Amino acid sequence: MIETPALLGYRMPAEWEPHEATWVAWPHNRDDWPGKFAPIPWVYAEIVRHLSRVERVNVLVHGGEKRQERVAEILEKAGADLGRVTLLRARTDRVWLRDSGPTFLVRDTAPSDRLALLHWKFNAWAKYDNYHSDKLVPKLVARQLQAKRWVPRVELEGEHRRVVLEGGAIDVNGAGTLITTEECLLSDVQARNPWLDREGVERVAADFLGARHVIWLGPGIAGDDTHGHVDDLARFVGPRTVVAVVEKQRSDPNFEPLQENWKRLEAARDQDGNALELVPLPMPEPVLFEGERLPASYANFYIANGLVLVPTFNDPADREALNTLASVFPDRTVVGIHCVDLVLGLGTLHCLTQQQPATP
Repeated sequence: MIETPALLGYRMPAEWEPHEATWVAWPHNRDDWPGKFAPIPWVYAEIVRHLSRVERVNVLVHGGEKRQERVAEILEKAGADLGRVTLLRARTDRVWLRDSGPTFLVRDTAPSDRLALLHWKFNAWAKYDNYHSDKLVPKLVARQLQAKRWVPRVELEGEHRRVVLEGGAIDVNGAGTLITTEECLLSDVQARNPWLDREGVERVAADFLGARHVIWLGPGIAGDDTHGHVDDLARFVGPRTVVAVVEKQRSDPNFEPLQENWKRLEAARDQDGNALELVPLPMPEPVLFEGERLPASYANFYIANGLVLVPTFNDPADREALNTLASVFPDRTVVGIHCVDLVLGLGTLHCLTQQQPATP
């Protein structure tokens, strides 16, 4: 029998569990923000400023010593706590560490090796060609932390195939339940693992993430080039509590798909058969750039130690979203981060962060 992480007692913890650090990659690819790159490093500096107040921030910097000096200068000007920031030289193609970075695991009772990580196969959402540096990021992180690293594989007809999975495609409650979408993991469009059916995906979730129960949602939001990432749709904020975006305008393309997902969540149960407590999050008005709809969603928030960072879009619904998340995180400071420029890169706060959990 193959020793999977779950058999050895590992699980993927919930994002609200204590962190040792947050990992981010400093922006450098101007093609991701055509014509609007100039403000992006300062948005990152604001993110790191807030995070460095509550936990260590490990920043991957693409480039040499001069680039690191420039990054440190920007962070210092922005007021980040440089004593809690580590700059690490690393080649990256893009900045979306939620997807290209590792998935961290913990095991709660063990004499050693309490922290491990998963190195999924990364193929840039089965859509882009520039990922050959990004796909090596988990190996670099494992080496830096001297942590155990698994490369998830599934045996099919005598052949071991690597599993493609991005962190933005899944969300967990840390107790055995995972949420994902059919559009991302079961569709023929941008197919990650066309040889894996629903049962196969659920087996991967159980063996490698310790998630013995999967809740399947349907479509993702309009403008999402990942084709259905769940971190723009619905997020666990407690063992049985899920916040999910809803669209109030019937004429909006998101209205019916989000209604369908809400109904699925109403019918869903957790790993113990308990109904979920659902909390609605609004959607902002469509954010457009050169006629293209961008994936603006308040569900792309990031939970850190004592802190929740929430994307905002100069929208009347910003206040409602912030108040809603403050109500479900009463023991954390909820801070809005202006993301109208950032979302042009087709992602925001959750997409660019990766939490490293504290070992039990």
